[in-house]
Amino acid sequence: MASLTNTFLPLGLSEEHIMLREAVRDFAAREIKPVAAHFDETGTFPVATVRKMGEMGLMGIEVPEEYGGAGMDTLAYVLALSEIAKADAAHSTVMAVNGSLFDYGLLRYGTEEQKRKFLLPVASGVKVGAYALTEPQSGSDAATMRTRAVLNEAGTHYVLNGRKSWVTSGPVAEVIIVFAMTDPAQGHRGITAFIVDTDRPGFERGKVEPKLGIRASATSEILFDNYECPVDQILGEPGMGFKIAMSALDAGRIGIAAQAVGIAEAAYEASLVYAREREAFGQKIGQFQMIQQKIADMKTRIEASRLLTFNAALAKMRSAETGKRYTLEASMAKLHASETAMFVANEAVQIHGGMGYSKEMPIERYFRDAKITEIYEGTSEIQRMVIARLELGLR
Repeated sequence: MASLTNTFLPLGLSEEHIMLREAVRDFAAREIKPVAAHFDETGTFPVATVRKMGEMGLMGIEVPEEYGGAGMDTLAYVLALSEIAKADAAHSTVMAVNGSLFDYGLLRYGTEEQKRKFLLPVASGVKVGAYALTEPQSGSDAATMRTRAVLNEAGTHYVLNGRKSWVTSGPVAEVIIVFAMTDPAQGHRGITAFIVDTDRPGFERGKVEPKLGIRASATSEILFDNYECPVDQILGEPGMGFKIAMSALDAGRIGIAAQAVGIAEAAYEASLVYAREREAFGQKIGQFQMIQQKIADMKTRIEASRLLTFNAALAKMRSAETGKRYTLEASMAKLHASETAMFVANEAVQIHGGMGYSKEMPIERYFRDAKITEIYEGTSEIQRMVIARLELGLR
């Protein structure tokens, strides 16, 4: 702890941040780590531990206390999320969707009434929130979405029809931010965001995805069949959906970077223990130069990813005062951290050899969980495109 304090306090971490990190680390080791393998194997949603996360304030760290959150900052959020991810990436995925996508969207664009009605129960962990942008034919290219929302003749409700895919927490979420086309002729400017109650007629949960990793996070399709959404549950204004989606994804990418750092740390720490204990050819394998090279590369990439993630968090915090977007910082953090998680997890399997490939140890789970960080909330290819276009001054 002294090392972390001495190294990172100049970057904006306070003693309160350090205390939070230690409290979350203790909670994750006690409540989540022992059950992680079970929920990964069964693919069931960890209701009890998610509820406990809510009671700790982890489902709304950046949300003001008046709306059910912990009232802390983005640095606190990434520290806590990384600790949860070290214990189990699936739990951290639920936390990230709540905090980075749902909470952020409602907090920034919601009305006072919407915040009281929808944000408060989700940020406090009483309900689970979700975010639905992707469709079967529409991933990175959001402007091609086919879900439609048409205002009824009375002007009181929008009628939604369509299908969303890869909705994290979709099988269990009670309220979802959903993006739909209200004016297809306007392309991405015709997208509107809606706050959807999942207990209303016309909403249906579809196929649950049989995923490679983060299996306990519960991911599914959701379907709308003449679902009537009241006009007072539009988030922002009609046509603002694309702006809201991209803004939320900036925040979301910081969360994924923090998650990736946590996964990488878990794989790295397991590798350190194994390299110190495992013997081959009469000595500890950590004494072999090739293993030492792997350890050095893993450690260096993790620390670089951590600093990029902290930098993005600080940029987001400054944005609240300046209004300046932090897309570049978020994309760089997400790109580097996600590829680091995959690199470190792969090296961890190599260091563990056959045991790294066995389900008797969590190494293969870290490997499976790491891959998604390179894909969701913008693939590595998309992040490189975003970074390059911003640097080149291209629209």
